[in-house]
Amino acid sequence: MTERPTSYPLAWPLGWPRNRVRQRARFSSDGGSKSVTISDGLRRLEAELKRLGVPDWNVIVSSNLVLGQRGMPLANQAEPRDPGVAAYFKLRGKDRVLACDRWYRTAENLAAIAAHIDAIRRVDRYGVGTLDQAFAGYTPLPPPGADNRAPWRAIFEFASDAVVTRDDIDRRFKALAMRLHPDRGGTQEGMAQLNQARDDAMREVGNG
Repeated sequence: MTERPTSYPLAWPLGWPRNRVRQRARFSSDGGSKSVTISDGLRRLEAELKRLGVPDWNVIVSSNLVLGQRGMPLANQAEPRDPGVAAYFKLRGKDRVLACDRWYRTAENLAAIAAHIDAIRRVDRYGVGTLDQAFAGYTPLPPPGADNRAPWRAIFEFASDAVVTRDDIDRRFKALAMRLHPDRGGTQEGMAQLNQARDDAMREVGNG
């Protein structure tokens, strides 16, 4: 990574698809009947990363949760419109990222990433594969720039072989802007990337 991602607002990994339809999770608080909390989710994620051998100072947990002076999420804040979470860390000298926005609540997405790491660690324990193999697909792409832009088809969630018109681009842009605009819980970075994707798409499609 050439730039460090932000803890707030959410720095979603470049090229990772977003879930349009979220689901209700069943992550509980310490095995009880209560729903998992932000504190629970953070504690589980930190514990799993430590088991991987990742030190605390080498982890950035990025979300739309507002942080206090100590860098921890403020208590009793409203659930953000975008509950996605991305965990950036360095493992064995390589930058890695895991992200989840499948579930309705930020706490549930934190817990899901922690559970995913636990599943990955089993790969190493069973001896069939290695951690390096398991994490091969979780290397973050560099931030987009003038010479490094994410393909507009991926950003607009079009299939690589889809026939796309200017009207298709306009409709998809408006739909995604409703989700990515800062006024609706998105980020300035996400909206800037969407605007650039529209420009690239229109330039490639032309008058078709």
